[in-house]
Amino acid sequence: MIYFFADNHYGARPGKRIFDALPEALKKQILFREDDFSILENGEWLHDCDLLVLHMIGETCGIPHPGKQAEKAVRKYYAQGGSFLLLHGSSAAFWKWEWWRKTVGLRWVRPGDPDGVPPSTHPTAACSVIRTKTCHPLGKKLRDFHLPEDEIYTDLEETAPIMTLMTTDTAGKTYPQCCETRSPAGGRLISFIPGHKPECTANQDLLFNIELLISFLQEKKGVHP
Repeated sequence: MIYFFADNHYGARPGKRIFDALPEALKKQILFREDDFSILENGEWLHDCDLLVLHMIGETCGIPHPGKQAEKAVRKYYAQGGSFLLLHGSSAAFWKWEWWRKTVGLRWVRPGDPDGVPPSTHPTAACSVIRTKTCHPLGKKLRDFHLPEDEIYTDLEETAPIMTLMTTDTAGKTYPQCCETRSPAGGRLISFIPGHKPECTANQDLLFNIELLISFLQEKKGVHP
């Protein structure tokens, strides 16, 4: 079972739009919740979770940051080698948890960061997201794509070694837009950052990449290296 938790992202609802656009056969394998993290809190999802997909930022959209019971469950999943797909700003999904901030590889830094790190930024512009030259198994499978004007997440903090799979250029600089890091237990954490407006999350190549990443993470769960 895939568990997919999203917030409404200030009314844009990108997580819900992405979920709705997935093939029906895949949606049948997913339990999706928007603005409702109660299942994370009760921990019952641990017994059958193959993949945790997030499209959320803790304590935004008027929704409380997931609490201590959710932290206990997510940390157990991580320690057991569970894999994550972190969409858009979800490297900050649980930004109040110290251990989480150190594990996501490339993290979106919120204002008032507990570690005192300057916040990340998101200039707004059209962008092209391009594959890197990499030996990663997905290197030749992901699709390049172009998005109209939208947030471009930049100035993230690298907290663990990453392998960068896709980048974009803006204002004369290059920024990672898809990257992978690994947990000590062999879990894969892939961040796929681009897209939040409806016209961007409807991009067929962006959706293809998300479906590909989900398939890859399910296939590779518990596999070393």
